[in-house]
Amino acid sequence: MKAIIPVAGIGSRLRPHTYFLPKVLLNVAGKPILQHIIDSLISAGIEKFVIVTGHLGDDIEKFVRSKYDLPVEFVSQAEPLGLGHAIWCASEHFDDEPLLIVLGDTIFDADLKKIVEFEFSALGVKKVSNPERFGVVITDSEGFITKLVEKPETFVSDLAIVGIYSIKNSHLLKESLDELLKKQIKTKGEFQLTDALQLMLAKGEKFKTFEIEGWYDCGKPDTLLETNRYLLAKNNHYRHYEGSVIIPPVYVADDAKIEHSVIGPYTTVASGATVIDSVIRDSIISDEATVDSYLLEKSIVGNNALVKGTFYKINVGNSSEINNV
Repeated sequence: MKAIIPVAGIGSRLRPHTYFLPKVLLNVAGKPILQHIIDSLISAGIEKFVIVTGHLGDDIEKFVRSKYDLPVEFVSQAEPLGLGHAIWCASEHFDDEPLLIVLGDTIFDADLKKIVEFEFSALGVKKVSNPERFGVVITDSEGFITKLVEKPETFVSDLAIVGIYSIKNSHLLKESLDELLKKQIKTKGEFQLTDALQLMLAKGEKFKTFEIEGWYDCGKPDTLLETNRYLLAKNNHYRHYEGSVIIPPVYVADDAKIEHSVIGPYTTVASGATVIDSVIRDSIISDEATVDSYLLEKSIVGNNALVKGTFYKINVGNSSEINNV
């Protein structure tokens, strides 16, 4: 089986971090989002990859090639024409193999190995309260998908497609994607993968669903921090720093410098970062960043950034209140 990972998005909701760094290379719980995804796919037995890039694609390729000795093909999506178009860009590398398509900006809590072994094509789903924001599936009494609808304007189902697609018949997927582009079939102005899957259904492909327990979007600052909390709760990494206090769960890189500070809970301090005389919780301090004399909460400090504060002298009388919000 081959993995297709589309990572062409520009990450506009994560600016300013994504002006010069691809969204999928943002650090969360000690390593880039994309590395979390590739590591989980390797653990599931996937050995071949196609990565669809766009914005800052050269940086993504450089990172992957530096970290992994794997058969990886890189293709470029020159225009942001939708997820269906991104997967179509990769279709020359399908090679009639079964595919596992995994979105590059989402981290999942799912048994990928079990999904790979499914008899039928299958889509990861999760019940949501706002199905109008997603592609959704309608199923029959036996659990087979009967219809897919992209961002329905009226309620048809609350089973949202959440970004893992196991495709047994990659030849039929390519044929359906070709049809989308040839006939200019668009939804909301874009070529949607959901529409290509619906064409596959109409041509006889059988699809099942599998429930995704944990589904963590990394597309906005607040959801990136939520994902950081989830991953840290599963896997701590830190050591003792004389004169500082570490409150787990945290990830502190082995080469990070911590002096006279309180770190955690739910804090990532990435490789080469420096924290001095500071209190940091529920935050991400990225590679080579420095935080000096500051109190941070629910914050993201980008690569090589400097956040420097100062101390204050105050004389506070009875019944006073100081609130630096």
